[in-house]
Amino acid sequence: MNISGTQKMSIRQLFAPALLAAALASITLTAQADSHGDHEASGADRQRMEERMEERRQEVYQRAEISADKQAELNEAHAEHREAIHALREEHKERVAGILTEEEQEALHNAMREAHEEHRGKRGHHDNSDERADSE
Repeated sequence: MNISGTQKMSIRQLFAPALLAAALASITLTAQADSHGDHEASGADRQRMEERMEERRQEVYQRAEISADKQAELNEAHAEHREAIHALREEHKERVAGILTEEEQEALHNAMREAHEEHRGKRGHHDNSDERADSE
């Protein structure tokens, strides 16, 4: 029985960092997607999203059996990371504003949005009709 307990602990130790990384990655991606999305979202919507993200983070901490002290440290590190990303994003926006005119910024934004939509369309709707026609 002791061997099983040792193996179980070993598996937990192996997967706990991966679970935590996956949870934090999804939180980070959601935060990044939100920063590029609709900037007119209501405060209530933002608060609900933050509450859901906190619930997910706590669930992952519990699954990984992370202690309360380490959870607090991780939450602090996450908050600092989020603040640093926000500051860096603002610095970048200011730098771009110093390089491009408002019209150029708008044109660049539109071109990036179009390219993103095209990329999503290709990735989401792969058309094999040409490949099928060639094989016949």
